[in-house]
Amino acid sequence: MAQRMRKKRHFDERMESCGKWLLARGANGILNMKEAAENYRALVDYRAVFGNDHPVDLEIGCGKGGFVCELARRNPDRNYIALEMVSNVVISAMENAERQNAENVRFLNIRAECLPCYISENSVENIYLNFSTPLPKLGYVTQRLTHRGFLETYKKLLKTGGRVIQKTDNRDFFEFSLEEYRACGFALENLTYDLHEKGNPDWNIVTEYEQKWVEQGLPIHRVEAVKGE
Repeated sequence: MAQRMRKKRHFDERMESCGKWLLARGANGILNMKEAAENYRALVDYRAVFGNDHPVDLEIGCGKGGFVCELARRNPDRNYIALEMVSNVVISAMENAERQNAENVRFLNIRAECLPCYISENSVENIYLNFSTPLPKLGYVTQRLTHRGFLETYKKLLKTGGRVIQKTDNRDFFEFSLEEYRACGFALENLTYDLHEKGNPDWNIVTEYEQKWVEQGLPIHRVEAVKGE
């Protein structure tokens, strides 16, 4: 039996002190699936949260928040919502945002399945999937974040022309994702099997995982899946 991750030191106090950055959190970081299935809704009012009408992007699986905080710093005219299911990890992400005073970033500590409970349809311009867990065992296919079940949810949240922007080091997972995008009617653009072939592009934010794989000489795969009419 896998051991449950221990809470970080002063977990409750730290979570409370980061309350400004947290939009929603289910019990133990996981919103009950039955509750979600019964059409629970607590849709985020972007204007009330951010105080403006800037475009909104979403990162799913933000880890410690390095990518989304840097993205927010580079794009102060955009707003970002970052989802991280693991409570122990989202604390680090929120503290990162607080250190950087990233006012255009907020966090959801929920499962990706529950996104429609909080994110309005046709309201997001980009969804970022950075090095999502491949879940290679066959029995976990439906839990992959690029499985068509998730992609149909993303399509509802995205505006027309919105994009799912994916990076991964796992070739099998990437090929699986490409097939799923096509099956769900996404157009594929800027597809590459080696993002760093000619060095890191100026626009690319290198994540912690990405740096690790690049240093080991592993190619990074990237694609933008575009929602049509």
